[in-house]
Amino acid sequence: MIDRARVAHAIISLGSNIEREQNLPAAVRCLRRHRHIDVEHVSRVYETEPATGAGGGPPFYNAAMLVATDLSPVELRRELRAVEAALGRQRTDDRNAPRTIDLDLAYFDAMAKDFGDWRLPDPEAATAPHVAVPIADVAPDWVHPELGNTMAEIASGLKWPHGPARAVTSLHLDTPFVVRAPEDFDTVDEGYAPRMEELVRQQLLELGEEPEREGLVRTPLRVAKALDFLTSGYSTSVEEAVNGAIFDAEGAEEMVLVRDIEFYSVCEHHMLPFFGKAAIAYLPDKRIIGLSKLARITDVFARRLQVQERLTNQVADAVQQVLDPHGVAVVMDGKHLCMMMRGVQKQESSMVTSAMRGTFKSDARTRNEFLDLIRR
Repeated sequence: MIDRARVAHAIISLGSNIEREQNLPAAVRCLRRHRHIDVEHVSRVYETEPATGAGGGPPFYNAAMLVATDLSPVELRRELRAVEAALGRQRTDDRNAPRTIDLDLAYFDAMAKDFGDWRLPDPEAATAPHVAVPIADVAPDWVHPELGNTMAEIASGLKWPHGPARAVTSLHLDTPFVVRAPEDFDTVDEGYAPRMEELVRQQLLELGEEPEREGLVRTPLRVAKALDFLTSGYSTSVEEAVNGAIFDAEGAEEMVLVRDIEFYSVCEHHMLPFFGKAAIAYLPDKRIIGLSKLARITDVFARRLQVQERLTNQVADAVQQVLDPHGVAVVMDGKHLCMMMRGVQKQESSMVTSAMRGTFKSDARTRNEFLDLIRR
């Protein structure tokens, strides 16, 4: 996970003109899953003509992303090259050659430095429309450390050599896990996550199955999409879930409780589901949170490989961090298929976990009031 004491912000420029509908979302997915990179925002996708001398290659899809990271510029660039290699990029001396994916570090905070064969900021961020326009889309107020202009100002002063780029409305990258339109998750089809699909196919072979038979031919695709959804918590954050829905509430001092919040997660020991209901309460200290946001915070952590004990504490800590209330209480009651379907096979068993913070931990009367309310 990112060390917040060392966090920096960077802008990454993306481009693809080989299987671009597949490779651009795949690159975003890889970076969203990186333990040392938080993708905060991704631009729209723009279709641009290849540079002069590119031999009439196919048009590019270009985008940009704003990220937080605790990596150094050299380490971050190394990780970008690793993603490129994983997606089949083979770099050559021809800078205009078609490519599966191009991931370039355009900015790193306000750093201006020459690294030998590359530099920050990327010179093309101020001269090339296919780089500058997506950056201006994702971070219009970002200031070029040497020119002193914002990216919105820089982009507005550049001319496209082949006419303005076309914004691609059929491709959405700025979502935690559904990276392609239309928005209905289940309609995303071929070429969704080729590496994951191949792993599922190999697993079917290990089980003695025939992946090409009628009932299984699309199973790798379905499993890849299902796992992407069930683990989408890795690709989002509490900040995204809350989305600024914190409100002043002078005089609000009594307990706020939301109970019967359904949650679904995946046990990290056997990768089997566990599910149940959560109750979350807090004692406000002049601030309250939008009602649905407690459920969304729960999903951020539930949609990961988990154990219920950790999940309960993560939800409590997140509410405490977001609101800084007098106290937080979380109780989760879950059924675990790893115990119900296998092992001791006890179908009626359930697990109850709790996490108390602040007044709920120090004051027995407050804690008992909460526990009495959730039993009703």
